[in-house]
Amino acid sequence: MKQNLLRDEPMNAIKRNARIAGFIYLLLTIIAPFRLVYIPSKLFVSGNAAATTGNIEAHELLFRFGIVGDLVTGTVSLFLVLALYRLFRDVSKPLAILMVALGFMDTPLYFFNVLNDIAALLLVKGGDVFSAFDEPHRAALAMLFLRLHGQAIACAEIFWGLWLLPLAALVWRSGFLPRFLAVWLTINGFAYVALSFTTLLLPQYEDVVSAIAFPCQLGEVAFVLWLVIVGARPRQAAATA
Repeated sequence: MKQNLLRDEPMNAIKRNARIAGFIYLLLTIIAPFRLVYIPSKLFVSGNAAATTGNIEAHELLFRFGIVGDLVTGTVSLFLVLALYRLFRDVSKPLAILMVALGFMDTPLYFFNVLNDIAALLLVKGGDVFSAFDEPHRAALAMLFLRLHGQAIACAEIFWGLWLLPLAALVWRSGFLPRFLAVWLTINGFAYVALSFTTLLLPQYEDVVSAIAFPCQLGEVAFVLWLVIVGARPRQAAATA
């Protein structure tokens, strides 16, 4: 009886750590799209600087929430990689360290990227410091910073993809998560890298590649839902589930 309890204790700790990592990852997937998807869809008008800056000025608080959302996303991302390291460190410490190193890059990129939004907001609001620029010039400069924000996201996608590769290897080796998740996470990682290089090198094909990559990017969603709903199980039980 005592031996069974001792044998079950490590698995219980793994289950607990998997749930914690899953809920942190779920929080990240809820917050991250706010500035990435929602704010552009509501405020940005493609090819129209005046309309975009007018929307930002009219909905300044919403835009500021986007800035805060990016800061929260960067912070939660850091806690996520640490939670996943705790979950997988006994599977392979070198792979877990590599995952943390690549996943950590998300945090400084988010924090530096908010400066582009802050600069755009300052230009929209104007003031004495921008008195040398008339309104169309300020609108054009604000659009420049918003586009820099978008290009920074394209650069960050490289790390969004690369950190999933050691994570996928850890899932494959773990024994307490199904291997189909590892395959999907690997595809997801390469999809992010493909999107990044397409945006930077061949932007005219960005929409086509995005459409192809979308189902591949659901690997993270599947991983999150598995951790939250199913959790960690021995491989035979996971395969049955």
